[in-house]
Amino acid sequence: MACRFTVGDEWRTHRRLFNQAFNVKAARKYEPRESVATHLPLERMLTSPDAFMDHFRQMAGEIIMSVAYGIDVQPSNDPYVTLAHKAVYTFSIASIPGLYLVVGPAVLIFVPTHSILFQDTLPILKHIPAWFPGAGFKRQAQEWRKLSRGMLELPFAETKRQMASGIAPSSFTADSLNALKNADNVFYNEHHVQATAGPTMYIGGADTTVSALGTFILAMLANPDAQKKAQAEIDSITGRACLPNFEDRDSMPYVSALVKDVLRWRSLFPAFLDDEYRGYRLPAGSLVIGNAWALLHDEALYPDPRAFKPERFLLDGRLNPAVKDPESAFGFGRRLCPGRHMAISSIWITVASMLATFNIKKALDVKGNDIEPSYEYISGIISAPLPFKCSISPRSSEAVALVQAAVNDIHRN
Repeated sequence: MACRFTVGDEWRTHRRLFNQAFNVKAARKYEPRESVATHLPLERMLTSPDAFMDHFRQMAGEIIMSVAYGIDVQPSNDPYVTLAHKAVYTFSIASIPGLYLVVGPAVLIFVPTHSILFQDTLPILKHIPAWFPGAGFKRQAQEWRKLSRGMLELPFAETKRQMASGIAPSSFTADSLNALKNADNVFYNEHHVQATAGPTMYIGGADTTVSALGTFILAMLANPDAQKKAQAEIDSITGRACLPNFEDRDSMPYVSALVKDVLRWRSLFPAFLDDEYRGYRLPAGSLVIGNAWALLHDEALYPDPRAFKPERFLLDGRLNPAVKDPESAFGFGRRLCPGRHMAISSIWITVASMLATFNIKKALDVKGNDIEPSYEYISGIISAPLPFKCSISPRSSEAVALVQAAVNDIHRN
C-alpha cells in the first residue's frame, strides 16, 4: 500500500509497532530465547572469564538478532553483531551534546529543580564541503552513514531471503511482514518494519543490556555482601540443583531489587533527548536533554543515592511498590523505551544465572593485592564502564556441571 507520513506520524507508527510486539505481555514469549542465550555466555566464562564484556555483547547480539530477524549469529566475530555494535557506538558518540559544532541552534538541559539553556553550535559549518580543511567531521559522518545503512538493510534483507525460501523462523520482522500480507487494514508498511527492527531495536536492547551487565559486575566488586545475599536467595530456591529460570522471579525479590539498583546506580542513558517539556513545544532546532542521572540520584526518592543498596527497594522481604521504580533508566514520558520489558528480563536472567554459578571478586596484582576498578564510564548517550579487571570463577564443580548440562541441552535441541 502507498502511504505518506509526516515526521510525527513516522515516530508514532514505529513506536506503536514496537509496543505491539514488546509490551509487558507480548515480551514474555521471548523469555525462552533469553534463557538459552544466557546459558551460552556462562560456558564462555568457564574458559575465558577475562573477556566477560565480550561475552555479554555476544549474548545481547544473539538475543536481538534472533528476536528481531530470526537470525542465528556466529559464536564469535559475527558480521551482523559487529556491524550493529559499530553503528550503535557512532550513534552514542555523535549524540554527545557539544562534541560536534553542527548539531542544532540550542540545547536545553533540565534537572528536577532548574533548567540551563546554552548555545553550542555553528550551523553555518554544515555548508562547507567535505574536502575543506577542518571538515573531518563531514568525512566521518559519511563513513558512519554507511554503517547505519548496513545495520538497517543487511539483516532485513536476510530475513526476506529466508521468507522467500520458506525457512524463516518466527521473529519480529518475519511476523510483521507476514501480517502485512494477510491483513487488509494495518497501520504500518514494510518501511516501518525495517526501521523498527534495525536501529530502534538494537540501540534499545543490545548496548544498553551490555552496559547494565557491566555495571552489575562493578556493583558486585564494590558490594560483596550484596552478592552473598543474592546468592543465598538463589540457592534457597534452586537448591543448587538447577539454574534459575523466569518462573523463579517472584520468589527472588532480592535479586530483582539488585537489578533495580544496578539500573539506578549508574544510568544507562545519563541524558535523554526530547523536543517538548511539560506541554511546551520548544522552537524548531532546539534540543532537550533530560538529566536521568539527577532523577535516579534524587535524595528525596533514593536516600544515600550514591550507595549501591538493593534493600532500598524492599519492605518486609518483598519488593516495595512505594519506592519509585528506576524506569527513568529507560527514558520517561513519551520517550520511555517500549523495549524495556524485554531488556530488563534479559538483565534479570543473566544476573540470576551468573550469581548462581560464579563468584565475582576483584582481580589481584602480582603481589596478591586487590586491583581496584576506576568505576569510570565512557561518555556518550549510552554510558558503559571503561575496561576493568576482575576475577570470575565457578562457585563449585557442581556449578560447572549445571552450566555444561544447560549448554548440552541447547546443542541437542
